[in-house]
Amino acid sequence: MSSAREKLTRLVDADDRFDHSHADLREVQIEAVNERFQDRKDRIKLLGHRAAEAGVSEVRSFDDVVPLLFPHTAYKSYPESFLIDERWDRLGKWLGTISPYPIAPIETADIDGIDEWIARLQAEGHYVSCSSGTTGKSAMLLASEQDMAWSRKDTVNVFAWGSGVVPARDRRMMGIAATAAVPKNLISGEAQEAAFGDPDKQRFRLPIPPLTVGALTKMVVLRKKMADGTAGPDELADFERTSKERQATLDNALVAAADALIEYRGDKLYLAGMWNALYQVAKLVRERGYAAKDFHPDNCIYVGGGLKRAQLPDDYQQFVHETFNIPHNRDFQNYSMQELNSGMPKCQKGDRYHVPPWIVPFILDEAGDALLPHETGEVEGRAGFFDLSLDGRWGGVITGDKVSLDFSPCACGNAGASIRNNIVRYADITGDDKIGCAGTVDAYVRGLS
Repeated sequence: MSSAREKLTRLVDADDRFDHSHADLREVQIEAVNERFQDRKDRIKLLGHRAAEAGVSEVRSFDDVVPLLFPHTAYKSYPESFLIDERWDRLGKWLGTISPYPIAPIETADIDGIDEWIARLQAEGHYVSCSSGTTGKSAMLLASEQDMAWSRKDTVNVFAWGSGVVPARDRRMMGIAATAAVPKNLISGEAQEAAFGDPDKQRFRLPIPPLTVGALTKMVVLRKKMADGTAGPDELADFERTSKERQATLDNALVAAADALIEYRGDKLYLAGMWNALYQVAKLVRERGYAAKDFHPDNCIYVGGGLKRAQLPDDYQQFVHETFNIPHNRDFQNYSMQELNSGMPKCQKGDRYHVPPWIVPFILDEAGDALLPHETGEVEGRAGFFDLSLDGRWGGVITGDKVSLDFSPCACGNAGASIRNNIVRYADITGDDKIGCAGTVDAYVRGLS
């Protein structure tokens, strides 16, 4: 007999996966989360601690899940000294507090930087991805081989559903993004190319060095040292020089992207990137006299992430679409985050991001301590999620996002839960992001690591 979790995750290939109402899913989702909890409570130290503190031994309702959700800051709870001093043994012990799988000690004496440490962990089946950490510490997130396999499947399915593009391998892939070279990003990109890319047409990538975890963490560490005044003159000079070199490299890369788009304008294109880079390239293309009339009429676009504080005109999306002749039904946007393993694609009619059955959504108060009453209609608050597809870490997370979750049917015809396209970060609203349980979680994890 299939478990409740398997019943939900098997819907990943179902055409009607977003058409299951909250009322229909409620009981099986509670059962599935409890299955996961019973399997992991003694295997993930932080989860066992949270459950003991809250007195939760069984999940019987969605309220029982709330104290079991990890704040997104839990994945940043390692002491920064572990990175600054390159204490890979200690960092490995910290990872063990949030992993369901034992992380055996590895030889670290000869490791030259975090990228090599991550490669050695990956050889043992532990995939570590890091967030960009542009405003602070990088989150470090563990994934398993099973998670990598899921990402390959899910990324193709959500794009096909949200864009209406059939995976027919008939498009030239145009990557206009400087994304972090972390396992999930690399796996997803490979899967998209294998499904939608024409094998006879070489994929375009921005001609810039890959942004590795080592490069990301080096920037984060240096920003921290600059903020607290401990960065030396040589480090500051190196930061200034490196920043100028990277900006010049990126500027040249965007010119190369504009050249390539003009050259391949007759091909059916699959553009992927973030709004800022896409807008900058579109401006260059327009300046050379090219616009929608010059491009294939069935191009598509995959936009990842938000503006990342980029200042763009109000019509930036329309400008990009009109430049590259993107039909309204070929514009794909996805709501997700590194802490989850699945995507929530935006539909074409309701301007909502659709939550798949294996992701259980929660609307919490601002502190993330309590579930807001919600059985029907729409409610606004802090988003929490439980991703039942996750294997390499606990699936429950309290995010930094303020969202509006709707249980009513969408204009696109689907009856499943959906999130309005009005997502904002609490840090951008209040200048801070205080999750009630974050301090106790950090203190516990630091005590074990």
